[in-house]
Amino acid sequence: MAKKQKQGKAPLSGQALVEKVKQLEDLSREEKAKECGYYTLNEDGSERISMMKFLNALIDAEGVELDGKSANGNGRGGRNASYRISVQSNGNLLIGSTYTKQMELNPGDEFEISLGRKHIHLKQITDEE
Repeated sequence: MAKKQKQGKAPLSGQALVEKVKQLEDLSREEKAKECGYYTLNEDGSERISMMKFLNALIDAEGVELDGKSANGNGRGGRNASYRISVQSNGNLLIGSTYTKQMELNPGDEFEISLGRKHIHLKQITDEE
């Protein structure tokens, strides 16, 4: 038969958790977790410390991203932007999604093309124009 558990005090999170852990620097990890509210009480009065919940909350509070999601939020690895493109066999120039996401462009955004001697300028057409 499973023992019933009661939650101790409400666990800290975010900046409050980080500050509390810094205050408790002399304590062990288990004692820090308990002081921050990451434990439950069994029916018999014994305590069970939730170390994984404590450590995960601390990692989240510090802003460390372990899920492999990149800054642009697509969650995939892939290549880094090289800021170079080449003409495709059909004569097109393809600007990849890395660049359009970085510039916060949306489908349907329009540009005016102007040609120089050795360069191409793209000027975004806005609603104001």
